[in-house]
Amino acid sequence: MSTDSIGSRGGDGKSINTTRKSANTPTKVPKKVTAPSLQHVKERGDKITGLTAFDYPSALLADQAGIDLVLVGDSLANTALGYESTLPVTIDEMFVALKAVRRGVRRALLVADMPFGSYHSDEKTALDTVIRYVKSGAEAVKLEGGKERAELIRRIVNNGVPVMGHIGLTPQSVHALGGYRVQGQSERDADSLLADALRLEEAGAFAIVLEGIPWTLAETITCRLSIPTVGIGAGVHCDGQILVFSDLLGLLPNRPPKFVRQYLNVFEQALAAIEAYRDDIRAGTFPAEAESYEPRTAFRVASNG
Repeated sequence: MSTDSIGSRGGDGKSINTTRKSANTPTKVPKKVTAPSLQHVKERGDKITGLTAFDYPSALLADQAGIDLVLVGDSLANTALGYESTLPVTIDEMFVALKAVRRGVRRALLVADMPFGSYHSDEKTALDTVIRYVKSGAEAVKLEGGKERAELIRRIVNNGVPVMGHIGLTPQSVHALGGYRVQGQSERDADSLLADALRLEEAGAFAIVLEGIPWTLAETITCRLSIPTVGIGAGVHCDGQILVFSDLLGLLPNRPPKFVRQYLNVFEQALAAIEAYRDDIRAGTFPAEAESYEPRTAFRVASNG
């Protein structure tokens, strides 16, 4: 097999494998991830990888990196649109993001978050939103809540759309919860969350996000369920993990939550790059001769003198 090798080293000095296939090398098309295939991942004992995305570049990066589940999360609100919480984001804003992400995703399962207010008033509103999501490219939807959402989940599933549940710390209920606090700390609350998980599984959810709960409770729920659990701030024993794109890459200056492992700090690197660009303009060193176009024929600008 013919390859072109590009030598490079990481920031720690270790060699990075950057072998690139030549143009005439057949590329193996990765298998499409579906809701049923995630069930097989759990049954094999493998881990599900998840990441949020909010536009075409973030979707393209997640999909090409081999992420299994891409979520157009309502975290769009405070990570891309500048809102203080997830509550203000509208259905129309979510649809713009969903359509952009759809254009960047080929392999991953594409899940769309139901924003606050899109399923709280009546079943018809919820189903109308789900239909619009599917017509815009969503392959599944996610909604927050426990046993109180079971019948709605059942109805959506019966209409042929996979549903991912979400229990524990549910950001859309931040006011009722009294803030962004770890849930399931007492025995009573832990029992209630386990009952919620079992009820959502019985209603037909294909997976459940467990957010902001003790790892021991997440492990118990994961063992009791036959469907996959996807953790965010719920420890290593979930069937998979998901993080917010902006948190993972450090796109914003705010301090990430405890459960986030920040693999880059893009904000600081980008800020330094933009400051260098600003300084080069002021110093008259940008653009340089190599960054300027030469005329095809010599000419002289007429003077007024």
